[in-house]
Amino acid sequence: MRWNRIWYLALVGLLLLSCPAQGVGVQQATTVQEPDPLVVVRQMCDYLKSLKQFSYRAEVLDDQVYYGGKKLQYGIDMETFVRRPDKLRVNATGDLVNKEFFFNGKTITLYDKEDKVYGVLEVPPDIEAALDKAQKDFGLRVALTDVASPQLYDHISKGLENSLYVGLHKVRGVPCHHLAFDRENVHLQLWVEAGGKPLPRKIVITLKKLEGSPQWTAFVSDWKTTAQLKDSLFNFVVPPGVQKIKFVPAQPPATPEVKKGDHS
Repeated sequence: MRWNRIWYLALVGLLLLSCPAQGVGVQQATTVQEPDPLVVVRQMCDYLKSLKQFSYRAEVLDDQVYYGGKKLQYGIDMETFVRRPDKLRVNATGDLVNKEFFFNGKTITLYDKEDKVYGVLEVPPDIEAALDKAQKDFGLRVALTDVASPQLYDHISKGLENSLYVGLHKVRGVPCHHLAFDRENVHLQLWVEAGGKPLPRKIVITLKKLEGSPQWTAFVSDWKTTAQLKDSLFNFVVPPGVQKIKFVPAQPPATPEVKKGDHS
């Protein structure tokens, strides 16, 4: 009789271990809540904005579409240095590019190491305004420099049609919040490091409406958030045999010609 009772108690214990009470399961399910993607992005942007000086590296993969919607992928290695509010430098070396970008608070200099030429632009004395002028007036846009912008959250959230929290995934061993966002023409995926330093670790941009839907991918690493960056890093020194050239202003979009009698 004693042995029968022992087996009965053991069986009950096994059942309780293998089949948790429904009430417990419901309670756990209701307490687990996925992060809001825009809240994660806001945390990332606020953290980046709090950094006075920092640097990082990026391995970039860039799709180029050619005949028939086929795609070729090219690589770029980038190194970026930021010192707020008025210093920025980018070194970019890859399959199709070998350039250095300098902003020293007064001018932007773009140096083409392959062709041995450089150009200089007079720009406003802060990073956001300087980059904005370079893009609007001369069509000059340097990848990943938005990371240095104090308006980064506005740039990411502008025109969003939907957002998605995908999950907690690793980027080269670093646990990250995987997020996805849609605009009319662009699909953006963003991996933000989980924990106390919400740094961007991977970015994928898909141009949805272009032929072949080309992608631009960046793996961002080697963050140095307490860097001490000297003035000399942001000043361009002309190497021997390098020629100065002028930037060509960006051309406005052509206005379609209206034929006589066409009032549409």
